[in-house]
Amino acid sequence: MPDPKQWRVEGTPLEFTQERLARRGLRDPWARNEAWRYMGGFARPVAFKDVFFRGFKWGFAAFVVALGVEYALSPPKKGHH
Repeated sequence: MPDPKQWRVEGTPLEFTQERLARRGLRDPWARNEAWRYMGGFARPVAFKDVFFRGFKWGFAAFVVALGVEYALSPPKKGHH
């Protein structure tokens, strides 16, 4: 588990929250533990296309292979409903 002291509130939306709390004489001691959400690879917003198409290529390939195997092992019967 990483050391929470490596995360900084400065430069994140939590800095604004800390300032608002300080105006009221309050402080959030856990803000530093939440700062990791706004830094590094976690700071990039997730787009709909990233979520939807993440495994689409491999999933579609697996579907085509499964469909081919199904038709090869049990060809469709003609003339029956």
